[in-house]
Amino acid sequence: MPSTANDHDIADSRAQILQELSDASDQMVELIAVSKKQPDERLQAALDAGQRVFGENRVQEAQDHWQARRDIEGLCLHLIGPLQSNKSEDAVALFDVIQTVDRKKIVRTLSEAAEKLGRYPDLMIQVNTGEEDQKSGVMPDELDELIAYTRDTYPGELKGLMAIPPVDEPAGPHFALLKKLADRAGLPWVSMGMSADYVLGASLGATHVRVGSAFFGERETA
Repeated sequence: MPSTANDHDIADSRAQILQELSDASDQMVELIAVSKKQPDERLQAALDAGQRVFGENRVQEAQDHWQARRDIEGLCLHLIGPLQSNKSEDAVALFDVIQTVDRKKIVRTLSEAAEKLGRYPDLMIQVNTGEEDQKSGVMPDELDELIAYTRDTYPGELKGLMAIPPVDEPAGPHFALLKKLADRAGLPWVSMGMSADYVLGASLGATHVRVGSAFFGERETA
């Protein structure tokens, strides 16, 4: 992938990724284009190529990227980065899906914000499948309790699970575990797989993949 992505590059990358996802899975896999830190012209190129589902890591940056574009038909925004509880209202106001729920406090603040705004984004719980101290996500042995609490508390829908495997371990076992946990809980969505392993994620049951550099091209460095 070249370091400078024009409209043609992004359209071609998108078409290739969609074909690979179709080949890897019998079910429809949602391609989430990770638009964090992308310049405006790349966002527009993605939109021009037909992409409507985007993932952002930070609420503030997402507001800068999408607030003025919020009325684009079919636009669907996923929060895929950690959420601070004091940003819950801003997140509810902007995002359609919040993938990184990982503790009861976030469920409470999202519930309060949703009731206040009358807007109910779909939620996903982030699972720390590698049980890494430095990583966000609920530990697998605490997942059932958080699922039950979310279902009892949040006025919208809990739709699925997401995970980011440890960088120094094969992703496959973590993806298989996440799919198993989602199936056991009766949750239909499984968000797993990024630029390096989205095909593997799709082959192991992902319903959503989060693709940044493979979609937009590598970001330029100063």
